[in-house]
Amino acid sequence: MIVRLFCLLLLAFAPLSGAHAQTAAGGPGSAPRAILVMGDSLSAEYGLARGTGWVARLEERLRRDHPQYRVVNASVSGETTSGGVNRLPPLLAEHRPAIVILELGGNDALRGLSLDMTERNLDAMAGMVRQARARLLVAGMQIPPNYGRAYTERFRGLFARTAQAHQAALVPFLLEGIAEDRANFQPDGIHPSEAAQPVLMENVWKALEPLLR
Repeated sequence: MIVRLFCLLLLAFAPLSGAHAQTAAGGPGSAPRAILVMGDSLSAEYGLARGTGWVARLEERLRRDHPQYRVVNASVSGETTSGGVNRLPPLLAEHRPAIVILELGGNDALRGLSLDMTERNLDAMAGMVRQARARLLVAGMQIPPNYGRAYTERFRGLFARTAQAHQAALVPFLLEGIAEDRANFQPDGIHPSEAAQPVLMENVWKALEPLLR
């Protein structure tokens, strides 16, 4: 059951036409610092009502507890790390974020791309973030064991290695706490439901909150 569910989860990274980027501004008269979210469909509210995904819930938490920050959601369904490498520089230049949340890599594994390339891309993006003098949070992903033990284990380790190499914060597994229960997903059995979004947000919040102080 767990293997089947993980296989379905990988489909959540499939391309979605009309993907959008959202910007959430801070309060009137303020100049809040940006938190840039670079992700795929798990961060782009696939199949959810606008404003109900984990990124929108993060924005709500920040507005309440850390109003000096705003959220820029630049996530696009179907995004790979190669796409992220190309899109990140202009986003860094435009928004000058204080923090970048990097949630990419799942599509690379789904397509069976070279993990050497994925690791190079993650490392390149982390380097861009550091060069921009922003702090980095890496959100990890996992794939099912039927991809082969070596590929599976190496993929899982990419995110921790990137975080360690660049002294970044780490969410070991973004879907921790929901992946094993079919009830946490939309009717298609692929995408996390609206009810599951707070769990994803809390997984990120645990690693993000220390960076806000």
